[in-house]
Formats: sequence, C-alpha cells, structure tokens
Amino acid sequence: MIQFLARLVRGERLTAEEAEAAMALIMRDEATPSQIAGFMIALRVRGESIDEITGFARAVSLFATPISVPGEALDVVGTGGDRLGTFNISTLAAIVATACGARVAKHGNRAASSQCGSADVLEALGVRIDLGPDDVARCVAEAGIGFMFAPRFHPSFRFAGVPRRELGVRTVFNILGPLCNPAHAVFRATGVAEPDLVPLVAEALPRLGVRRALVFHGTGGMDELSTAGPSRVVEVFDGRREEYELDPAAFGLEPAGPDELRGGDAECNARIARALLEGARGVQRDILLLNAAAALRAAGLVDGWKDGIGVAGEALDDGRAAEVLDRWVATSRVEVPS
Repeated sequence: MIQFLARLVRGERLTAEEAEAAMALIMRDEATPSQIAGFMIALRVRGESIDEITGFARAVSLFATPISVPGEALDVVGTGGDRLGTFNISTLAAIVATACGARVAKHGNRAASSQCGSADVLEALGVRIDLGPDDVARCVAEAGIGFMFAPRFHPSFRFAGVPRRELGVRTVFNILGPLCNPAHAVFRATGVAEPDLVPLVAEALPRLGVRRALVFHGTGGMDELSTAGPSRVVEVFDGRREEYELDPAAFGLEPAGPDELRGGDAECNARIARALLEGARGVQRDILLLNAAAALRAAGLVDGWKDGIGVAGEALDDGRAAEVLDRWVATSRVEVPS
C-alpha cells in the first residue's frame, strides 16, 4: 500500500489495474488503518479519476459475496452524504418500480450520516434485512424485489470501517457502495450528493457492465431527483450518453424543500412509507413519483418522464405498491429448510 500512497501524495494518478491492486490490499486486510485513511484523503483532496474508480469497483466486486438473481435486475440507490435528512425516497421508489413491473435487487446499508438508511426503514417495515444470497434471490423471484445488506454482501468493507468513521468526510467508499451491486444489476437509477460525481459515476457504470443507467444530482445537494428545482441528469444506454436538466415544474409537481421532505428515525420513516404506499397525497408523494419515474426509465419500462410519473401514480393509487411491500415482508420471513 505504501507505494500506491506515495504515488498519490506526489499527485500522480493510478491506472485502473493499479487501483484494483490497491483496493485488493484493503479488501484482504493487508493495509493498516492509517494507510487506508491517508489513501482515502489523498484521493479525496485530488479527486478520483474514472480509471481509479473503475479499478476500485472491480476489486470490491471480486470480494463480494456472490449472488445470482432471476432476470435482469434494477437497483435504485444514492451515495448518501447529502445530510438533508429526507425520508427514504429511493427505497420507496424501488418498491413502486417493482409494482410497475421492474425486478429489483436493492443494495443498501444502515444510516451513516442520516438517522435512517434503507436497511433501517426496511427493518422497521418488517422486511428481514439479514438474508443470504439464496433467500434474497428467492425474494426477487417471488416478491419481485430483494435487499442485499451491504455488511452481509461486502464483508471486506469492514477493514476500512474504522478510518471511514473517524475521518467523517465523504470518501471513495461512498461512491463504491452504489457502484458495486452484488447481483450485478444491469439497470441503475443512482443519485449522487455532489454534482462533480455525476459524470464520473455515469462513465463508470457502463465500464462495470451496466446496460442502462440514470445518474442524477438534485437541487440543494440532494442525492435524489429534487422537486425544489432542476436536477442534473445523465442517461447512458445503448452506447449513448445524454445529459440534461430535469425541471419538475414541467410535470406539474409541487415544489418542496428539505424541511417539507424531512424524515426522522426508522419508525418515523416507516410511517411515512406506509402512508405513501397507501396513496397519501402531497409533496412527499410528488418527489416519490419523480424518482420512481427515474427507476422505470432506467429499467426501460417507460419512454417519457410524464409516462413514468403517471404509471407510478397508478401503482400507488390502485394498491399494487402496498401489496409489493406486504408480499416482500412475508416472503423475507419464510423459513426455508436447509
């Protein structure tokens, strides 16, 4: 690790192969906490290159717990780190997308910089989050959606846990979580908390085998599509790349700032989730519809944003979204004989 750290301190960039080798040292517990902290800060100060991010992600994926899910899967995820404390928008968008026909293999964790991560709210809703590969695949097959708990599927991340917590700033690991879906989902709707990450993540995903992706950053620093103002969006599909600003006002969605979208602890966010899945109206529903539409576009299930918002709204209003959650909870709790 020392030779790679010295390269970074000199301002040099690593090739994808060198980055993969450096991350493999961390994943094998062959780097000290001090070396890992120095490595992460050197990258953060200079800024990670696309080759470095790609190499890191390839190494992380090699050390992940293998899982195979049926069909072509979608993941809806954000980097976190926006520190806005909103309710779990991307998690609910994944459930709505499932109700609209997507097959979702969601990857997530407990809260780091917020009160409630995807794992926390799903647990409060009754979903078992500690399932292994076979049971997650069964949930995807039977309920249309499964959850891969990051510590269960990326156990080697623990070797970077102490320096990450003690540094308390965004590091490359915040990017790697959303990039490294253990089921290798080929469709992605990925939010990032920093605008500079949009093009990097959008370029990295196809290099990692993703066929179609939407990467976005919302007004006010959200790692979701925002209804407070335009969001920056990059779509990549079929070898093409399209970048644009998405204005929610064009779809008649009511603007809402962080205070109106704020959540709380897991129980609070679970109550919000249940209400929305059962058809509650208001600004929380509007931002959910917009992000669910992004998930549906990423999965190739709708052509236009207006269509996606409409389809998502129907799934909330006719009860299909709530049924997905109920089915998921029940499926995740079935005891399968070994």
